[in-house]
Amino acid sequence: MRKFLIWFIAVVVIIGAIFFYWKFYFTYSVGHRAGLLQKFSYRGVIFKTYEGELILSSVQSNKNVTLASEKFFFSVSNEKVAKQIEQLQGYFMTLHYQEKNGVLWWRGDTKYLVDSITVNP
Repeated sequence: MRKFLIWFIAVVVIIGAIFFYWKFYFTYSVGHRAGLLQKFSYRGVIFKTYEGELILSSVQSNKNVTLASEKFFFSVSNEKVAKQIEQLQGYFMTLHYQEKNGVLWWRGDTKYLVDSITVNP
């Protein structure tokens, strides 16, 4: 009975570790989003994280004003990338992100983690 209990606990721990990895560290998708950076902030009560909001424009007018849009909410865990983004509010940019299956409170509020940016002219 003792041997069975040890094996049972080991299997439960292994399954739990696999689930934890899949939920919080496995990269579900990788991609790019282009748009206008509307908001970027450093916020949180215990764990401070960088959070941003990008306007994804689907239609543009002839005066470079977005007519129809949706918002893309993202988090940044790399401080170097966050400092770059912080200085570019109001600019059009392309963000490279990784989408995770779950959110860890010390990594950000969203499933989308931005790891690099490119400024669009």
